[in-house]
Order: sequence, then C-alpha cells, then structure tokens
Amino acid sequence: MPTTTSPPLVVDLDGTLILTDSLQELALAQCKSNLWQALRIPAWLRQGKAQLKQALAERNRLDAASLPYHQELLQWLRAEQAQGRTLVLCTGADQRVAQAVAEHLGLFSAVIASDGQHNLTAARKAQALVQRYGAQGFDYVGNSRDDLPVWQQARQAIVANAAPAVQQAAQQQGNVARSFPAPARDARSLLRMLRPHQWLKNLLLFVPLLAAQQFGNGAAWGQLLLAFLSFSLCASAVYIGNDLLDLQSDRQHPRKCQRPFASGRIPLAWGVALAPLLLAASLGLGLLVGPAFLGWLAAYFALTCWYSLSLKRLVLLDCLTLAGLYTLRIVAGAAAVGLVLSHWLFGVSGFMFLSLSFLKRYTELHMLAQRGSGQASAHGRGYLAQDAPLVQALGVGTGYAAAVLLALYLDSNTARTMYRLPEAIFLAIAVLVYWISWLWLQAHRGQMHDDPVFFAIKDRTSLLCGLAFAATLALGMLGLPWA
Repeated sequence: MPTTTSPPLVVDLDGTLILTDSLQELALAQCKSNLWQALRIPAWLRQGKAQLKQALAERNRLDAASLPYHQELLQWLRAEQAQGRTLVLCTGADQRVAQAVAEHLGLFSAVIASDGQHNLTAARKAQALVQRYGAQGFDYVGNSRDDLPVWQQARQAIVANAAPAVQQAAQQQGNVARSFPAPARDARSLLRMLRPHQWLKNLLLFVPLLAAQQFGNGAAWGQLLLAFLSFSLCASAVYIGNDLLDLQSDRQHPRKCQRPFASGRIPLAWGVALAPLLLAASLGLGLLVGPAFLGWLAAYFALTCWYSLSLKRLVLLDCLTLAGLYTLRIVAGAAAVGLVLSHWLFGVSGFMFLSLSFLKRYTELHMLAQRGSGQASAHGRGYLAQDAPLVQALGVGTGYAAAVLLALYLDSNTARTMYRLPEAIFLAIAVLVYWISWLWLQAHRGQMHDDPVFFAIKDRTSLLCGLAFAATLALGMLGLPWA
C-alpha cells in the first residue's frame, strides 16, 4: 500500500495515459484549421522535434476533457493519489499540452515536458528524472520502446497499453511491477474504420441502368461493379480522412465518440497510412471503368474533401453539398455506362437527398436539445439548437417536392414511352410520401439515427417501403398480366 514515503509515481502521456498521440492530433488539427500553415511542418521539424511540438501547440489546442484516457490506468492513479502518492506527469509532449491535461485531471503535483528546446523522450527523459529524483528514486508508467531507458533507471516499471514486443523487453529488465493491457483492437474496430455500411450509398451508381430498363446488359453491369468498388474504396479513404480531421468534434458527440480514432481504439497513424492506399486503389479501378467515370470520381473526392475541411461548417450549404454528393453518384453511374441522365431522375433524386441531408442535421440538433447540456450550437457545425424547427420544415418540404416532381414525370411523354402502365407508378408516389413522412416522424420522436441511410437499412418499415416502391415500378414496366 502506498504511503507518503513511497517514491514519486511518474506517468507518461502519449499512448500511456491517453490512447492517442498528442503530436499527431495537433498536426491533424493544423491541417484542418489552416492547411497552408500545415505545409510548414517539415520546416519546423528541421529545427527539431521539440520545436515542431511547440509550434503546433501554439497554434492549436487539444480539449483535455475529451481526450481518450486509459480508464483502467486512470482509476489506479486516482487510487494511488488518494493514498498519499505523489504523481508526476513526465512526457515528450509540449508543455502546453501536458499542463492542460494536468489541470483537467487534478492528479499531478508536477509536470515535466518538452519546452521547444529539449525533446523529453527516451534517454533525455531518463536523465531528467534521475537528476531530479536519483536513480531508482521513482516508479515510471510508460508504454513504448522509448520508455525502456526510463524503466532501467526506475525502481519499478509499470507497463500500460504496450505492444507485446515492448512488454517482453520491459519484463527482461526485471523490475516490472504491474501491467495494464491495451484496449483490444478487434476486427470489428478495424471494419468500423472503413465504414462498409456506407458503401450501400454507392448502389446509387446502378440507378441510371435500372431507370433505363437495361437489365440484360451484362457489360454494363460489369462496368458498374468496378465503379461500385472504386467509389467504395474512395468513400472509405474519405471517411478515414474525415474522422482524423474531426476528432475533437466526434468526441463531443454521444455516438461518434465511439468511432475507432476518436476513442483511441485504432492508432491515428494507421489511418494516415491507409487512406492514401485506398485512394490509389480507387483511382486504379476508376481508370479501368473509363475517363468519364474517373472525372466524376475525382469530382466526388474533391467535393468531399472540401466538405470535410470547410463546407460542413456552413449553414444550409452543408446540406446542399451532401445532397449533391448523393446525386453525383447517380451521375457517375450514368457516365460509367455511357447513359444520358434524365433531368427528371436528376430532379427527383436531388430533392429527396436534400430532404435526407436536412434530416441528418435535424437529428443532430434534436439530440443536442434532448441531452439538455445547455449547449446552444452543434459542435463543428454552424447550426443553433433553435434552428431545429426551420430545418425540419425545410426537410419535409424538399421531401414532398421530390414526390411532386415524380408526379409531374408520370404525365410526361417520357413516362408514357418507358412504361406500359404509367398509372401504376402513382402508387410509388404514395409510397414515397409515406416513407418521407415516416422518417421525419421518427426524427421528431427522437428515434432517428444520425445517419438516415443507416436507419433505413435497419428499419423494417423503410425496407417494406423500398419493396413496395420497386414492386410498383415493376408493375408499371410490365403492365397487368391480363391486359
């Protein structure tokens, strides 16, 4: 049991106390806040890693309250402090970051950190602690290979969140007193990083072929399959990039805080390395589909990056952009197989997707109000909580506008040419109106997922509406069997 005569307990920060790397987080925050300034990172690094850390910490702030802490370790540290143990935060992170964490936790009697001149890691950290406390005059909690020299000088080594090779190397030094295992990085976390359920949105690529009723065109189906894979890999690359840039906003969200990067289950470096590989594979497949498709794929990637960096924070324009990204998939599908996109299809889908985009924002604002936190605006968004009724009205109105356009289409010469029984598709209008109304009713009741597409694929009513919609279209194409 610790006493006031126990040696100080020195704790590392990055990867130990927090399940992330503060330097990587600051670099990503710099890319999001000022990309041109981020281009100076190599110049800062040439002046030394301590200077890089200081430059980034001066320009960006990490929210210490929302960082992903190693909860089991944190609980133990609190117990040690309660029993009279002196705790010291000693880290290679910049002094500003370390001080913010120390002030938030209220556990540490002293903070030792990098100061812009000295990068306090590995042997430098060991030397600084020996000068202050003497050899074997402290216990040390760390996680990485850089901590091995520090553990050599410590009385006891406490290993937290370490890789198996580091754990084994620490054990060989013979002074490991306790270990805190790393949170499990299971296949589910890795899969969530790619967000494969979002690939369902890319089925929109097939809509132009279905609308043109070219069901037997095998070559076109093959092209669209390649296009689907290309768009899906590109989407995963974009989602990874978006999650890396949105760490602090996601940690303020009741569900998004559990995403792999925000929660610290997956290292940020994995995402930084994987996103370019996915994008390269996507472009390679897009090249196989054809230059017209590749151009729309590039437009999709550019628009999503623009959205992630700035457009998502602009009121109304963010929803218009989301609707455009949905519709762009249909345009890309038409380009992949050389079809001319009907302006009717373009209009109906555009208004429907705009309704879903408003639904997404309304759900976030509704959840904000339900939490009762007193927060007046959505974090990382330009909306105020009081905007919810207006967003709701806009969303319902644009959803019904899609149904009106579909009704006008049925009175056109195009519909009479394409369908044997265009009157049957009036049932599809009723289904669409019902589905839009159902989604907004669920959102009004607080039962909507913040991703309407994710909600729809799990909601039985939505799936039945989809089947009914497809059945009415089939009836319109085939006509009555006895007619």
